[in-house]
Amino acid sequence: MSPEPSSAEPSDLAARAAHTHVIVVGGGIGGLVAARECAKVGMRVTVLEAEETLGGAIRRVDLDGVTIDAGAESYATRGGLVRALVDELDLADRIVLPKPGGAWLAGIPGVGAAPLPVGGILGIPANPFQPDVRRIIGWSGVWRAYLDRVRPPLTIGHQLSLGKLVASRMGAKVRDRLVAPVTTGVYSASPDDVDIDVAAPGLNAALTRVGSLSGAVQTLRDDAAEKAAETQAAAKTPGAAVEGLSGGMSTLVDALAADLVRLGAEVRTGVRVRTVRKTGAHWSVEAEAEVAAEVEVRAEESGESAATDPLEPVVEELDADAVIIATPESAARKLLASAVPALATTEAASSPEIEIVTLVLDAPELAAAPRGTGVLTVPGSHTAKALTHSTAKWGWVRDAAGARQIVRVSFGAQGEPAATAGLDDAAAADLARCEAAALLGVAIAPEAVIASHRGRFIQSQPASIIGSGGRRTAARAAVEAVPGVAAVGAWLAGTGLAQVIPDARDEADRLRRALLWDGES
Repeated sequence: MSPEPSSAEPSDLAARAAHTHVIVVGGGIGGLVAARECAKVGMRVTVLEAEETLGGAIRRVDLDGVTIDAGAESYATRGGLVRALVDELDLADRIVLPKPGGAWLAGIPGVGAAPLPVGGILGIPANPFQPDVRRIIGWSGVWRAYLDRVRPPLTIGHQLSLGKLVASRMGAKVRDRLVAPVTTGVYSASPDDVDIDVAAPGLNAALTRVGSLSGAVQTLRDDAAEKAAETQAAAKTPGAAVEGLSGGMSTLVDALAADLVRLGAEVRTGVRVRTVRKTGAHWSVEAEAEVAAEVEVRAEESGESAATDPLEPVVEELDADAVIIATPESAARKLLASAVPALATTEAASSPEIEIVTLVLDAPELAAAPRGTGVLTVPGSHTAKALTHSTAKWGWVRDAAGARQIVRVSFGAQGEPAATAGLDDAAAADLARCEAAALLGVAIAPEAVIASHRGRFIQSQPASIIGSGGRRTAARAAVEAVPGVAAVGAWLAGTGLAQVIPDARDEADRLRRALLWDGES
């Protein structure tokens, strides 16, 4: 980060900002936040989004008159940085907490389905003799897990892989039946591929200190409970791991877009950026948009002419002092290929395609929330990886849906393509219905489906995947070595708004400092 100059006058900075043009490529949450940070200091900002709507992984859909989230439905409260943005945008009155009820686990060998145990971390139990744990792993699994208490502690080095650590300390049943469903549902990844120091900071150290993995889990939970109590006492508000927004997370996107317009930024959708080039001290962005063009079409049979307005592409060149790339990884690497050649020498991450099928159902038997607020699956047991019972989880969704029930069924994971990928929309919806019935333990007839929506997402590799940190650090270093460019988004920050938002703010701050105080572009 560049040091602040001692001689800069506010009027000089204001004039410099007003003459600085920043183009942001991508209108997802990272791009919008970065654009806002630049616009807040008076820079001229243009946001170009290829899709017709903003938001990226945050999407809304109207199904049978109910507007709900089709993508991200909540944000992690850790760090308080997302909440701070929500407050800045005057959305605090929309904050909602998920309803209690807990999640279930389906596909348990010999058991079927059972409530997901409470009191653990990433599925690792603090007490393997706990009844809800014993129900899932059986007595043989319990006694194998108990051996963790009498095995010698790890005193030299530590295990990197979450799955390998759990299997070595507590056995395969704990890893496969408790931990794997959580990591697959949360990270779309096998526990063997999850970096324990990123996913559960402090767990390795606590293991060395107390001598057992279950004891380490209890220690971290006690510490977290103590910190949460202190925070709640100070804030006088209840704590929660996640929060949502009444009306859906797209209200955050709407508020960001409105604030950008208020700040004088230009936000354009339906504009695809084809190339980004550095030309001397400036940048050239080639963009393509489709516009209506009136042409005359002559009917073959009648010979009469009819006016139509088909869309035709219009290409334009935009000049900027700096660019911020806020696209998914594959698009970002393609756009920066010539301007940041060192990026090509860094390793790209695997980004699976995830599909979420949302169903609106006439299924009164689901009103009692037979499997809580959602269901995770033991890997290999079901086609779907997880289900969210939205009308059971969120009060605002239940109120909007009335007598109808809404569920979201997720498909796909790291190294495992979505089972819906090769299906048409009708077949994908029917598969989701069948999976929902199996996961919820309730028969759902085809005619119970009132409406459906299918969303496809390219999921950036979570920061908790082993090796992800090194890949992200190398890619970011390559970008930062070129003046006048920044890159933001989940592929560099890690997945989730709690990581994307602060990262976008930091990157925008780094860029604007260089532009305004160092005079670089």
